[in-house]
Amino acid sequence: MTSKLATVAATRFGLGPRPGELTRIGGDPRGWLKQQLRPVSLRIASSDGAARLEEYYEARGKGADEVAKMLRGQTREQFRDEAARRTLAAVTSDAPFRERWVQFWSNHFTVSVQRPIVLGLAVPFEDEAIRPHALGKFRDMLLAVARHPAMLLYLDNAVSVGPQSRAGLRRERGLNENFARELLELHTLGVAGGYTQDDVRELAKILTGWTVPRRADRMGPLQRAFVGGSSESDAFRFVPNVHEPGDKRLLGRTIRESGEAEGIEALTMLAQHPSTANFIATKLVRHFVADTPPQASVLTIAKAFRDSDGDLAAVAAALIELPAAWDPPLTKVKTPNELVISALRAVGATESPELLKGAAGSLQQLGQFPFTAPSPAGWSDEASSWIGPEAALLRVEWGLAFGAKAARNVDPTVMLADTIAGVASKATTFHIEHAPSAAEAVALLVASPEFQRR
Repeated sequence: MTSKLATVAATRFGLGPRPGELTRIGGDPRGWLKQQLRPVSLRIASSDGAARLEEYYEARGKGADEVAKMLRGQTREQFRDEAARRTLAAVTSDAPFRERWVQFWSNHFTVSVQRPIVLGLAVPFEDEAIRPHALGKFRDMLLAVARHPAMLLYLDNAVSVGPQSRAGLRRERGLNENFARELLELHTLGVAGGYTQDDVRELAKILTGWTVPRRADRMGPLQRAFVGGSSESDAFRFVPNVHEPGDKRLLGRTIRESGEAEGIEALTMLAQHPSTANFIATKLVRHFVADTPPQASVLTIAKAFRDSDGDLAAVAAALIELPAAWDPPLTKVKTPNELVISALRAVGATESPELLKGAAGSLQQLGQFPFTAPSPAGWSDEASSWIGPEAALLRVEWGLAFGAKAARNVDPTVMLADTIAGVASKATTFHIEHAPSAAEAVALLVASPEFQRR
């Protein structure tokens, strides 16, 4: 019989086993996981954030109606296709722990298409700001996130203006604190991390001028004034005329006036702050161990974060070694995203137009379509958000529909052996093996407590 630890590796750290995966994991589940801690270049979006900005400004130059048409039409379809392909990448991946790791950080640094401007930028954001840094230094990911147009537009930093800057003195726009607040509360220190409203405001001032590039012939009067002396990259621009002058004081430390360098200094300080290590560790242990994170595990992961200077590969390796992550198994409820991906992995799904359409429909039905989180806090990692009466009924309906389709191509007995046999109760095994039909057997399998949890 397959080792229970192999099942834990594939379901808790991975995204659910594909056919034969438990056998490949064998008796070295930790080794299987550690082999995945290598960055690999993978791009889902068909073009980058800079190109998507260009498309947006091209439409904006033709008027508001053209922008609305683009967002409702081509850009929305492009987003849905790329979101489906992102799901497919997780379904077919031979390194599912790495894919789960990327998705964790993407949710940590949430951008959401609840803001329509993000539609064309959400998947490039994950490609460019998250994936390349997911196994590197946390501060590098934080800086990439803070400079990406998806985040700058989602949390309004692109339109934040220093009150005493040249632009601010003309009273054309004001300071926007949204990004600074979420950086402190959601991305680094955490709500109990020891910052104040004054720190939020000071960080907002530090980050004024961090915005997105715009061509001069598509700018209004204010933006034209910004062009002089600004530094620019393909998808990020620092604009001195918008930046709040003077020294700032953040978390008791003076940040000397130095333009764009102020933001880099502040983000580096936040990345290395002890509260950040504790906050990140708590979220990781909640994700990989239990909704109520064991304090001993949190302390272990926080120490790994601090000792490695935020090296996320080292942090992932420390998680793999946590005893609490392996015993007891099945303490976490799968989110809809995890449920759909694990079910498709269980049947050995490969790329097909039907799969892409079906996966997208399933995630829409179950209430967790990619990049549609209702707030910057992202999707919840706790069972209480996903297993209420209505959500449970939706899962049952989805499972019945999934079973009817999957049974055409899979043997439920083989599927059971390839997935939860090592952890299934006698009752679960009996009901699946004695189901009236293959479709009902598959539906019972994906509805079972053992499959619904990880």
